[in-house]
Amino acid sequence: VLRLSAGLETGSEHPLAAAIIAGARDRGISPVAASDFESLTGAGVTGTVGSRQVALGNLHLMEQARASVAAPGAAPAPDPSAIALIRRAGDLRREGQTVVFVAVDGRLCGLLGVSDPIKATTPDAIRDLQRDGVRVMMVTGDSRATAEEVARRLGIDDVQAEVLPARKVEVVRKLQEAGRIVAMAGDGINDAPALARADVGIAMGTGTDVAMESASITLVKGDLRGIVRARRLSRSTMRNIRQNLFFAFIYNALCVPVAAGVLYPVLGLLLSPMIASA
Repeated sequence: VLRLSAGLETGSEHPLAAAIIAGARDRGISPVAASDFESLTGAGVTGTVGSRQVALGNLHLMEQARASVAAPGAAPAPDPSAIALIRRAGDLRREGQTVVFVAVDGRLCGLLGVSDPIKATTPDAIRDLQRDGVRVMMVTGDSRATAEEVARRLGIDDVQAEVLPARKVEVVRKLQEAGRIVAMAGDGINDAPALARADVGIAMGTGTDVAMESASITLVKGDLRGIVRARRLSRSTMRNIRQNLFFAFIYNALCVPVAAGVLYPVLGLLLSPMIASA
């Protein structure tokens, strides 16, 4: 299962693909590149590895591949191994893992659990943003169980899971129509349209090129504390601009009339060019 999955994923740029290939190589498995590779947005990938037809993705893709994956109690009844895999998928999701189903030649034959550990710096970044009055929302294509477990660990109350890429743009658009200023942080190809639509698009330097091209800001190390620092720097910059404008307005308002001679008839005062330059 892992050999065929890694072989299929050699044609993909998705972070999950990189994790699966790395997992195979860590176990001494050398993947063979697939042919007829096709990426199905929000569903998974398909292709031919050797002489086998392989599909890798969510349950929707498994149904398209006509693999036996009906949920327990559904009709027609699936084979027992499919029920066991679906139950195992639920356990993995509750642990915060992303589950990828594998079908070979139209038969569901396994699943892969991929864990994306939360960076040690992320909880602090989320808390700092929330203390600063920022409403933090998780919008992900992952399953609800996985998303809610990760959100629970990070203290995020607002979660939208199982969101297709096109709907991420819709989420951003609706927030903007409600009068919100929206910053979107993402790293994948599927995030690019939402990054471009947001008022501020924030890409991870560890992500895909198209995400960085679509965003306004790139966090070189993918550390979310960079968002906190960027906001503080932006506020300091705007404060400096307002101070400069204020003082420029004040001294021009006072000095331009003097330089124009408004006090000369009364006091004989003019503004020396040397004082003006100072």
